[in-house]
Amino acid sequence: MRDDLSGLSELILVAEKRSFTAAAAELRVTPSAVSQTVRALEERVGVRLLQRTTRSVGLTEAGERFMSRLRPAIASVHEAFDALGELRDRPAGVLRVTVSRFAYEQLLAARMPAFLAAYPEITLDVTIDDALTNIVEQGFDAGIRIGEMLEREMIGVKLSADLRMAVVGSPAYFASRGKPKHPRDLQVHECLSYRRKTSGVIPRWEFTENGKDFAVAVRGRLLINDADLMARSAMADLGLAYLIESHVRQLLTEKKLVRVLDGFCPPFPGFYLYYPSRAQLAPKLKAFVDFFRYPSRRKS
Repeated sequence: MRDDLSGLSELILVAEKRSFTAAAAELRVTPSAVSQTVRALEERVGVRLLQRTTRSVGLTEAGERFMSRLRPAIASVHEAFDALGELRDRPAGVLRVTVSRFAYEQLLAARMPAFLAAYPEITLDVTIDDALTNIVEQGFDAGIRIGEMLEREMIGVKLSADLRMAVVGSPAYFASRGKPKHPRDLQVHECLSYRRKTSGVIPRWEFTENGKDFAVAVRGRLLINDADLMARSAMADLGLAYLIESHVRQLLTEKKLVRVLDGFCPPFPGFYLYYPSRAQLAPKLKAFVDFFRYPSRRKS
């Protein structure tokens, strides 16, 4: 395909300017180089395209027919480049984003209509996935995850305030088992463990005491990889759950769940939008970043 296209630019310029010298000057090469390139094209197609004389250059009949078909194609190519230029300068096109379900509900859902109304030429393709997705391999423009999960080669843009974890259980569970006073007391409680979808790792529960961080490996007979199911299991008296505070805030208000060990749960980095550091920030992604960036997200 590349060999078939070789020489077309030279042929078009010679035909337009009716001169190898003028075409060579625009291409910044020698006239002999242009002549050789066009002659090689003629040899490939097996037809003479230019009529050469000592004073002028013109198209042959075959050359005229070829150019009549070639000009619309070249015009389409120019239009394609113009379209790329427009996409380079304005927010438009498909923006593919991977986001956890909780982050979508907390950050995007309520403001999605306003974003799409503000940028009518952007199509937002959102994939809900709680696993930590490799956005480069999967072809995403960006992802949204908790800040501490981001890889070093990614650029992170803050989308939310810091978060806190909460240890919660049902009133009935605490009535029968009592409440832990210190994180070490969790060793004698039934705890619901979360298995990470990407690695399969069961993380320990992290706490802070007197400015020092520590973690507890809890025990329990139920392992879950979905936060909503974990909250429902806690409400069903199956054990204690360790969930993001805002995820269970309403359930705490409704007294369907009770919080313990509040003073041991420190804040940690919230949700970030991330994308490859080597990637050029396209207008569609920049528009998304500017719209949802924290704290401007709260002001609008």
